[in-house]
Amino acid sequence: MLQNPLLKDPKVLLYLSYRLLVTLAIQMQSVGVAWQIYEITHSPMHLGYVGLAIFVPNLLFALPGGRAADRYPRRRLMSLSVGLLLAASLFLWSGTYSSNPSVWAIYAILMVIGVARAYGGPSTSSYLPQLVAPEHLSKAIALNSTVFQFGIIAGPALAGFIVSLTSGSLRWLYAACALALGAALLGISKLPSFAPPEQQRELDLLGGLRFVWREKIVLGALSLDLFAVLLGGAVALLPIYAREILKVGPTGLGAMRSAPAVGALAMALLLSLWPPRKHVGVLMFVSVLLFGLFTILFGLSTHYGWSLFCLAMLGATDMISVVIRTTLVQVLTPEQVRGRVNAVNMVFIGASNELGEFESGLTAAWLGTVPAVVWGGLGTCLVVLLWCLLFPALRKADKMT
Repeated sequence: MLQNPLLKDPKVLLYLSYRLLVTLAIQMQSVGVAWQIYEITHSPMHLGYVGLAIFVPNLLFALPGGRAADRYPRRRLMSLSVGLLLAASLFLWSGTYSSNPSVWAIYAILMVIGVARAYGGPSTSSYLPQLVAPEHLSKAIALNSTVFQFGIIAGPALAGFIVSLTSGSLRWLYAACALALGAALLGISKLPSFAPPEQQRELDLLGGLRFVWREKIVLGALSLDLFAVLLGGAVALLPIYAREILKVGPTGLGAMRSAPAVGALAMALLLSLWPPRKHVGVLMFVSVLLFGLFTILFGLSTHYGWSLFCLAMLGATDMISVVIRTTLVQVLTPEQVRGRVNAVNMVFIGASNELGEFESGLTAAWLGTVPAVVWGGLGTCLVVLLWCLLFPALRKADKMT
C-alpha cells in the first residue's frame, strides 16, 4: 500500500482524510449515543429505537439522495451532509450540560443524522471515480476500503478511551466528534468540484430500483445481506453485554464495537491477496451461514475474550459476503444507473443495520438479551437455506468478473 502512487496525489489524500474523519466521528457518536440512551432508560427497547431513528429518514431520503448524486455536484452534497452531522454533534454536546437530558431529543438528532447519511453516502461513493483516472480506480477503491475499516476499528475504541478517561462523561466525546467533522468539512472545501454531465440533469428516481428487481442475482445478493444482518445483528445490544453480562464497562464496549471491524479488515487484506475466483455464489452463502453461527456463539458467551473472537469472526465472515456482493453488483450494473442502484444498496444496508438494531432491541425486550441474539442467529441460518432455493442463479454464480 505504501508504494501506491495515489498516496502521492494530494487530492486523493484529502479525500481519504475526509473519509477517515467522518467515519471516526460517526463511530464515536454511535458509541456515545448508545451508552447515553441505555444510561437514561436502562431499556433494550430504547436501544432498538436508535437504529429505527436513523433508518426511517434513510429509507425516505436514500433514493432522492442517489438521484441528487447523479444530478448535482457531489462535493456540494458531501459538504451539506457533513455540515448536518456537525450540527448534530454540537446538539448532542450541548445536551450533556442538562441534568435531565431528553431521550426523545436525542432520537430527533438521530433522525437528522439519518438524513445526512442518506444524502452523503451516494455522493461520497460516487465522487471517487471522478477524482482518479479509470486505470487507478481499483487501487483507489482498495485504499478507500482500508481507510473506512480502520475508522470503524479506531472509532469505537477511541470513544471508549475518551469516555473512560473522563470518568463516564460524554461531553468530551461529542466535542471530539464535532472537531473531527469540522476538519472533514474543511478538507471537502479543498477538493475539486465536478459538474455532472448534461445528460444526467433529469433522471428517473426509481430506475435503480427497477433494475435491481429485474436482475435476480443482484436482488438475491442484496436481499440476502438485508435479512441475514437484520436478524443476526447483535451490535445494538452490546451496551447490555458490556454493562450486565460481561461487566467490562465503556472501554470494553468500545473494544467490542471495534472487534467486527478488526475481523473485517483482516479478511479484506486476505481477499486482496487471494480473491475468490470460482463458486462465488456458494462461498457467499457459506459466509453468511457462518455469520449466523458466530452470532449464536456470541449470544451464548459469558467470557470476554471469546466474545471478542466471535465478534471478530462476525466481521470476517461478513466481509466475504460484502466483497462478493459489491463486486457482483458493480459488474452487473450498467453505468447509467449505477448511482441510483448504489442508493438502493444503501437502503438495503441501512435496513440490515439500523432496522436490525430496532429488531434486536424489540426481541430483547420480549425475550431477553441472550435469547434475542441466539434466535437472531438461527434466523440468519434459516434465511440462507431459504435463499438457496429462491435464488438459484445466485447460488450457481461462478465468477465475479
